[in-house]
Amino acid sequence: HSAAMLLAGLAVVLALLFWAWRCRPGGAGCWGSRRRPWGLVLWHWLALRVLGRAVGWQRRHLEQASKDVRRSQERLLLRLLGGAGAAEPGTGAGRRAPAGRQGLALGEGEYSDCVYLPWLSPSRSVPTQGPVLYLDVLSRVFPEALSPQGTARFSWARGCSLPAAAWPLPTLYCTPEEAGTVPSRAAALYVQLLFALRERELRALEAGLVSELYDALGVLRAGWEGLAQDLALGRLSPRLELPEGTRRRLEQGWDGVARRLWPRLQVVVAAEPSGEQLYGEALRESECQGLPFYCPFYALLGVNLWPEQPDSRYLLCPDWAFCEFLPAGTGAEGPPGTVLLADVQAGPEYELVLTAQAGLSRCPLSCHPHTPCAPHQSPLLRHPHTPCTPLSQTLSVRGEGVPEERFYQSLRRAVAMWPGARLVDYVCAESSLLGASSGVCAPHYQVFVELRGVRDLSEVQRYKLDQCLQEDFPVYKTFRLKGSIGPVRLHLVAAGAFRELRDAAGSPGPMARVLREKRLLHFIQRRVVS
Repeated sequence: HSAAMLLAGLAVVLALLFWAWRCRPGGAGCWGSRRRPWGLVLWHWLALRVLGRAVGWQRRHLEQASKDVRRSQERLLLRLLGGAGAAEPGTGAGRRAPAGRQGLALGEGEYSDCVYLPWLSPSRSVPTQGPVLYLDVLSRVFPEALSPQGTARFSWARGCSLPAAAWPLPTLYCTPEEAGTVPSRAAALYVQLLFALRERELRALEAGLVSELYDALGVLRAGWEGLAQDLALGRLSPRLELPEGTRRRLEQGWDGVARRLWPRLQVVVAAEPSGEQLYGEALRESECQGLPFYCPFYALLGVNLWPEQPDSRYLLCPDWAFCEFLPAGTGAEGPPGTVLLADVQAGPEYELVLTAQAGLSRCPLSCHPHTPCAPHQSPLLRHPHTPCTPLSQTLSVRGEGVPEERFYQSLRRAVAMWPGARLVDYVCAESSLLGASSGVCAPHYQVFVELRGVRDLSEVQRYKLDQCLQEDFPVYKTFRLKGSIGPVRLHLVAAGAFRELRDAAGSPGPMARVLREKRLLHFIQRRVVS
């Protein structure tokens, strides 16, 4: 009798597991209707139990690795160098060991000027430590954030499948993974928005980059009537239906619309690199008004364990990538030697060099390490928006070196002098990219802006930007007074031009504010209206 009862109980458990497997992400019918199958809920519950066991182990592992940073980094470097020799030919991986500034070449005379790093989603080659810690932190600070299908994801992977931030818990998402793999960025974000709109009980919005969430919600601002028509006419498969009252909530305006569409929303999870600060500010002021923003990862560097803090702080994880720090600036004695992670000092500015699973990469980033936070001994990177700034995002036609982030501050000051104007988006380029078509003999900056609230600017108003740059950058002012640098050429572009530009760029990474490609410069030139 006991044996029969045991077999019957085992059969029930196996049946439940089978049904849960049928309703897993990718299984039959999970996203076809708004009612969550009980099998999916069971699958989610089981995954949370396993996750709970993994969290404790990963936290202990991180604390142990952080207590002896030097030894952890040594072990990682030996492991990386052992696998770098198997890298694909022509990648440069495995040909050099980490060295000083002059030893970072990927090949003969070949440098990686701007290495794309996955800003939010760590690749599967990175240990599961990051996603597991992220899910633990999220559930601790936002208790309902791990509800099944309670997170809408906005991310485009350019036709391939990139892991989500919470890939160990796939039942967290209301959007099928395939929605982000379509060839077009605009189409992917459109479909993901539709899946998000049908879920009234969302707890979190997740985006690989804040610009992806900005563009997805921008679809509503640009024409939600067409979106509603697509749903009404059944142009999507599987057929999706909006919750009752959605049209009324959209008609009430855009400030705080996210909270009206999803009343139980708790947090926005998105990476916000310095070049995308403008999008984050716009979302906080309008669509996502009143919601906290949280970026859990910074590329291959570390994890943010303090989402409740107003400024993002990232604990450098010694087991993720081998980090070297080059003191910023080159002295007369030659390039400085590298400083290892265990020896980095809080305060000074460094350039960062990463050695990761793909082999040796020169990653030109400036960063400011901060004092470790107990119980961890690994340094922290702290910044209101992002801890590191790509060095390639610098305007320099005569060696003046205007960083893009500081250029943005000058542009904001100039916009404040234009009555009624509000900055929507911008890019800039050096006139050398135009070649003979620049129309001005002296090299200068080409600046393209999208404004709201004004249709045109006078020449006097446009010149305000050049004046702000002269006030903020003495070297730039010197070259301007000598006539070695010409005045800034400011152009106004049509509404929506930058969303189209991001689609045309075709990159899953953040779009550069300083354009380096002629095709992108010509693309935005064709959208100039004034």
